[in-house]
Amino acid sequence: MALLAGGGKESCCGWLTDRYGLSWQIVPTALPKYIAGPDKAGAARAMQAMLGMVKLDIAGLKKAYEGA
Repeated sequence: MALLAGGGKESCCGWLTDRYGLSWQIVPTALPKYIAGPDKAGAARAMQAMLGMVKLDIAGLKKAYEGA
């Protein structure tokens, strides 16, 4: 990924810092579906799962949302 080239660093929850020190969050379009969906318990599970991720794994968030 170009934002990580030249010394950028990944952080948690899809955040990264580029080589100039600017912070970015990579947000997949499907993310709100899982962390803000109508199933509040599912959204809480997906949010908890996201907090343990560096790169956001949509399949993992979906599993957490569905309780799988």
